[in-house]
Amino acid sequence: MSARLDYITFFKDIDKGDISVVGGKGANLGEMVKADFPVPPGFAVTVSAYDLFLKENDLSAKISEILKSTDVNQPDQLNFASQKIEGIITSSPVPNDISREIINAYKTLSGKFKSAFVAVRSSATAEDLPSASFAGQQATFLNIKGESSLLVAVRSCWASLFTPRAIFYRTENKIFHEKVKISVIVQKMIQSEVSGVMFTIEPVTNQKDRIVIEAIWGLGEMIVQGSVVPDRYVIQKNTFGILSKEISDQSIQLVKKGFKNKEIDVPKKIREKQKLSDEEIIKLAKIADRLQKHYFFPQDIEWAREGKDLFIVQTRPVTTTGSLKISSSQKLEQDGILKIDGVILAETPFMKGVGASPGIGTGPVRILRDPKEINKIRSGDVLVAKMTSPDYVPAMKKAVAIVTDEGGQTSHAAIVSRELGIPCVVGTKGATQKLKNEMVVSVDGANGNIYLGGKVKIEKKKEEKKDLLKLKTATKVYVNLAEKELAKKISRQNVEGVGLLRAEFMIASIAQHPKEAIKQKKQSLFIEKLTQNIKVFCQAFYPRPVVYRATDFKTNEYRSLPGGKSWEPEEANPMLGYRGAFRYISDPEVFNLELQAIKNVRKKYNNLWLMIPFVRSPEELIKVRRLVVAEGLFGETSFKFWMMVEIPINVILIDEFIKVGIDGVSIGSNDLTMLITGTDRDNASVAGSFNEMSPAVLWSIKKVVKHCNRGKVSSSICGQAPSEYPDLVKKLVDWGITSISVNPDAIVSTREVIYRAEKELAGFKKKN
Repeated sequence: MSARLDYITFFKDIDKGDISVVGGKGANLGEMVKADFPVPPGFAVTVSAYDLFLKENDLSAKISEILKSTDVNQPDQLNFASQKIEGIITSSPVPNDISREIINAYKTLSGKFKSAFVAVRSSATAEDLPSASFAGQQATFLNIKGESSLLVAVRSCWASLFTPRAIFYRTENKIFHEKVKISVIVQKMIQSEVSGVMFTIEPVTNQKDRIVIEAIWGLGEMIVQGSVVPDRYVIQKNTFGILSKEISDQSIQLVKKGFKNKEIDVPKKIREKQKLSDEEIIKLAKIADRLQKHYFFPQDIEWAREGKDLFIVQTRPVTTTGSLKISSSQKLEQDGILKIDGVILAETPFMKGVGASPGIGTGPVRILRDPKEINKIRSGDVLVAKMTSPDYVPAMKKAVAIVTDEGGQTSHAAIVSRELGIPCVVGTKGATQKLKNEMVVSVDGANGNIYLGGKVKIEKKKEEKKDLLKLKTATKVYVNLAEKELAKKISRQNVEGVGLLRAEFMIASIAQHPKEAIKQKKQSLFIEKLTQNIKVFCQAFYPRPVVYRATDFKTNEYRSLPGGKSWEPEEANPMLGYRGAFRYISDPEVFNLELQAIKNVRKKYNNLWLMIPFVRSPEELIKVRRLVVAEGLFGETSFKFWMMVEIPINVILIDEFIKVGIDGVSIGSNDLTMLITGTDRDNASVAGSFNEMSPAVLWSIKKVVKHCNRGKVSSSICGQAPSEYPDLVKKLVDWGITSISVNPDAIVSTREVIYRAEKELAGFKKKN
């Protein structure tokens, strides 16, 4: 490009060395045109034009004055400053020299006797660099036609340099606002029938031998916004073989209608069709591979198809590959920002896992390789570990979020995080390798996403209405608990008792396999420790019931206890192995330790009940009941004997189980869903198919509740489902469930849903 201060330059005269003149986007487009990539023609309105615009209108001082008095951590101030700056830019006139050059270039681009439709995009001088990407922070305007409309769009692009998120990130990263300049790209509009993005590296797993192409019907804005699910094609580099294709059912698309972009229905005959032919997929993949080789760097590419022609409309470096040495704050800037629950986040997650406890937690990473390292955790850290165990709990209480490599929604990390009200993502398959100590991350525990990011602004939630905290309902609200340190605090909440007290964490805290304790003749000490643990809950909730679920360790979990390897078999499938009621019958000496602890607690606190998990047949339940009878627990009317419903046979033979003599059941929706749908929710590879709202699961729950009502026994549910699905709570109330047991963070919301559902049900009955 010539050294003189042109206000306009065409792509053919630009290359990658012109970032300071036409911004990152413009430099990339020019570079691609010179390298003979299929880029739609266009030109750039240079940084010199922007500088002259500011100078002629005396805007620099005005903008600086507004920003000096703005606290970017105050959303109201940030938005007001942005609106004020954008207002003065868009209302200021474009100097004649600049407008004349823009109009002449537009006429050249359009050709004789017509005005072309163009796409107008901003191109900041700090964006699309190998070390950082500011993409997404400025504006794009599609289907612009006519000279006056083009000049309006150019000013709007200049103004987009001062969007709230752009101001926020420059301030956070100590980038002087006046140092970042902006160019505007004017490019012939491709009326794409199909469009999308592609990556020359697998963007989540960082597999370098993959090219990933995503495609949608219509204009590409919908794929950027995440409005529709795209087709996804994975191609192997070198061979260009198509490894996999996922075809989406797309119902809406964005198309040009007149001068406007309009959402319309996708014709039914093509809704489920593959968006690109195999030949087009391979052709695009080869272009992508050539782009990476040209730039010597993995690329994030936007493409479009018009008729039979494929075009590249943008390329930029992928800034989240593990091999790149980039600071966390730079990575945060990759694709602009978004807000979840009032927290400002990057738009693109750095890595994903399984959402296990809702909320957003932001802080520096602290990786723990062993429980002995828990003293390394500082208040406000994000705890990252392969897995957690009860030994990690003191550190977990200090953390703002938990991330683990392994585990599912019923793992220790998930359960404890929900009790503590801490955001948690499990099953990331490599957080301890990809994340580094002191790296600042934001953990979205509801959606399972982990974002790289610096300081965030959390909006304070409105305080719950006092009347909401005092609501009373016919359907009881119980709470699921495991950690004794939380018992007293949670007992003050509006709950009728503990619907699920897990034995496993308490026994794990004793730090000895029960058979090892018996072998060492230390069973009395084991019983005493378990007694004291259970007593904490019963005392805190007295006289409200505490439903203690007897130990449901699987063999692999029992083996991890000190001494466990000597007593536990190695099973191919522990979930369906030596566990639950069958274990109590096979090894009554160990079950008796729990029964003795229950007896000890009930001497002072008769609100303790017993629940038996994983009962494979009515015959098993009869045998377990006899063991309980032998200890004299049925001698008191205050004692209640419950059974977990978590195996399909419990549903099928519910009447037979009731006949054995139980006071109630609690539906474990986690295991029940896994065994009905054949999906292991703790296996991150298939966890996406886990669905507690499956019609088969709902049918099963409804049958159990109805039959329990008929048999005059209590019915409850204690799985994760009621905490996540308000619609399920409504159904449970309608079916006549006795109680619903939820995680501590869902107590208030569940009570409100029950209250409204009961009110609606009462109104319906009254009307009929």
